[in-house]
Amino acid sequence: MKTKGAHSRASIPIAAALTTCLSGCGNLDVLDPKGSIGLAEKSLIGTATFTMLIVVVPVILMTLWFAWRYRASNRHAKYAPKWAHSTAIEVVIWTVPSIIILCLGILTWKTTHELDPYKPIESAVKPINVEVVALDWKWLFIYPDLGIASVNQLAFPVGTPVNFMITSDSVMNSFFIPQLGSQIYAMAGMQTQLHLIADEAGDFAGVSANYSGRGFSDMKFRALATNPEQFNAWVEKVKASSDRLDMNEYSTVSQPSEKAPVRYFSSVDPKLFYNIIAKYNNGHVLDLRNSNCSTKG
Repeated sequence: MKTKGAHSRASIPIAAALTTCLSGCGNLDVLDPKGSIGLAEKSLIGTATFTMLIVVVPVILMTLWFAWRYRASNRHAKYAPKWAHSTAIEVVIWTVPSIIILCLGILTWKTTHELDPYKPIESAVKPINVEVVALDWKWLFIYPDLGIASVNQLAFPVGTPVNFMITSDSVMNSFFIPQLGSQIYAMAGMQTQLHLIADEAGDFAGVSANYSGRGFSDMKFRALATNPEQFNAWVEKVKASSDRLDMNEYSTVSQPSEKAPVRYFSSVDPKLFYNIIAKYNNGHVLDLRNSNCSTKG
């Protein structure tokens, strides 16, 4: 049983692009998507931008033309000091923006539901489950089905849906892999979801898109999309680590640190993710899409 409550999301693509710019990224990764979700969001950004330019460009050109046409030195321009109203102009300046706003509203409504981060990706390939914990100032990735975990490095096979369950054991953060698509908040005591897929192999940047304190600028990770053989080799490398992530070790890992190096854990407490959430809710797990809380662990 899980609880239906406020579903906090941050998947609006235009906001994502602006966040990427302001966070100091050297390039606009969000405009170079490598997955179906990212491609759909890039299309939405382009469509919305060009639609708004239908008003913006004519306004800019007409402003420049009016300034030239009605300059003080132009004695041939019609002088009409008592002119106050034109029905034709009123119809144009109200109708065109209204149509554009209506089109953008329909587009936003449609794509918001299509790109819902809680909506699983349809695929014949079995998805990989990853539990994500935002810490100060690093990311912990737990693979519950594989019994392993890593810090600041995420791996998954190309063409395989990844089901993320996301929370925070610190202040609010936002989980974001720009080239794969949607970002979504990570909040203490709450569980959010995100579904992504990579259509191409690559080493993608992952960031926190929500300011979270002193070490925020270095709260980054790498997302490795590989072929199945390389992913299996990565799993074996993680399993070869001598580190094990139980509750005692987690208390050390969760301490604030900046520029944290990649770290592997060959085993992980299966209840760790839910224990992190439940400690903020008297033993209950809150899912932001659902309205009943559940006790896990």
